[in-house]
Amino acid sequence: MNQFFLTLANAGVRGLSPYQAGKPIDELKRELGLTDVVKLASNENPLGLSAKAEVAMVKAMADLTRYPDANGFTLKQRISQIYGVDAKQVTLGNGSNDLLELIAHTFASSDDEIIFSQYAFVVYQLATQAIGAKAVVTPAKDWGNDLDAMLAAITERTKLIFIANPNNPTGTYLQPEQLANFLAKVPENVLVVLDEAYIEYLADDENPQQSIAWTQDYPNLLVTRTFSKAFGLAGLRVGFCVAHPAVTDLLNRVRQPFNCSALALAAATAVLDDHEYLKRTRAMNDAGMTQLCAEFDAQGLAYIPSKGNFVTVDFGKPAAAINQALLERGVIVRPLAPYQMPNHLRVSIGTQAENDTFITALRAVLATQ
Repeated sequence: MNQFFLTLANAGVRGLSPYQAGKPIDELKRELGLTDVVKLASNENPLGLSAKAEVAMVKAMADLTRYPDANGFTLKQRISQIYGVDAKQVTLGNGSNDLLELIAHTFASSDDEIIFSQYAFVVYQLATQAIGAKAVVTPAKDWGNDLDAMLAAITERTKLIFIANPNNPTGTYLQPEQLANFLAKVPENVLVVLDEAYIEYLADDENPQQSIAWTQDYPNLLVTRTFSKAFGLAGLRVGFCVAHPAVTDLLNRVRQPFNCSALALAAATAVLDDHEYLKRTRAMNDAGMTQLCAEFDAQGLAYIPSKGNFVTVDFGKPAAAINQALLERGVIVRPLAPYQMPNHLRVSIGTQAENDTFITALRAVLATQ
């Protein structure tokens, strides 16, 4: 019977494997009978919820019997004001993941090719395969996107190019001048999706907003952002895309109505103005990155320099046993075998105490390997 239903599915869907999220804390507690667990697997913000977001959600709870604003007017207006774009350029999503899939469904089909890099966010592959498009995976350069290889891979069938910057799961970062030079060379009929889920971890003097300004010069550029990482709203699922108004209009024809909940809209609008929260988030992340990298240096472990809120470490051998041993000590990190990186584990930056717990567990594990 299972095989029968498999034949009914679209060809691309038949070959898919479900997305593997980070193991939940409660699941590990049940499996191993643990009481204390630290999760450093899903690149979440360890700071806790923004006070402004919490106040906004409490206020919004009074109207939860009503549907949310299907167009997200208030949030779009605030995004428009902060990022200097027209509200007609903004599409809201149930997290930026929703937007990545929405873009693929809107613009690509089984006749098209979609380019993305080796070691790129796995959702690019899932979205491509689900619609039956051909995935063109370009070799990575120093664990990150090779823009020259992407340009060389463009054909008359190319419809989309996905680029994560900073890249997940490797944390590599393309400098603005590299991207600007790339965009100037991409044909106007090829859409470039710049996935900037981790861009808020850059310092202000690195000008993390300039990519959004480029949408004025490049109508084929779409920039996606999320509130799940630095803004600390992963559990609410809300993100946005900035693009040319004509592109945005097409996305909104496909976008599901009410794809952002009332609580998500309220919290996202509020956290955009919580500058102190973002400042504290960056400070905690910088301190945690220093803490973890110092330990990896002390252990003689190679790691990929990261601009995100995580660091990917190379154990020089298959890391499955190390990952399992960490789980048994109540520490959840992210194995990267699904990304064809079997020797690596990705470790999210936590609080100082969470990082200390990971370091203690790692030392114990390595002492027995």
